[in-house]
Amino acid sequence: MVKKANHFFTEDEEKRITETIKRVEGKTIGEVAVMVVDSSDQYPEAEILASIFISSLVSLILSTAFFHHDLWIFISFCIILFFISMFFVKKNPILKSFFIDPKRAEYCVYERAVKGFYEKRLYKTRMHTGVLIFISLLEKKVWILADEGIYKKIKQETLNEYVKKIAEGIKNNAACEALCYSIEGIGKILSEHFPYQLGDLNELTDKVIYEAEDEK
Repeated sequence: MVKKANHFFTEDEEKRITETIKRVEGKTIGEVAVMVVDSSDQYPEAEILASIFISSLVSLILSTAFFHHDLWIFISFCIILFFISMFFVKKNPILKSFFIDPKRAEYCVYERAVKGFYEKRLYKTRMHTGVLIFISLLEKKVWILADEGIYKKIKQETLNEYVKKIAEGIKNNAACEALCYSIEGIGKILSEHFPYQLGDLNELTDKVIYEAEDEK
């Protein structure tokens, strides 16, 4: 079962992440933000495919067991059970995850990360040194985006090394450890290229930003 975004980290894990961000930002003018969402898209085509598969499978079992392979009974069951299946798929997104095209998921997560970057105003930092670590739970994918000031010194390929680390952590139920490790690593790179300056302000929240479907 996929956890909701606002329940993904425990209270203690949230505190650890916040403390890690604060510690890192004490050595750099860079700003690090973490955002977790339930999913990056509704994937309506996957919902339909999942519902067709479930309704067809159940209809086949029922018509075979009780109605001697009657075709019209099978079709009737398919139609009725499709709508029931659609309801359950919407309530349990994990059911549609098997029918999501990997390339589409990759694209949607990237697009949602970009949207989150602007929604949460990470581009508004004074020196354009905001970094967003974006986690999309349904797809189990991660994107790290940085503002233009960061990209003048640091390549996306460097940040992508931490994308892999966090994604592995999520799959291995060690998301907090992997995330904190990555924040520390990114912070070290930021401190080398963008060291702390006297009077620097904390412009972004240090707390994990959540966006769950039921909160929209």
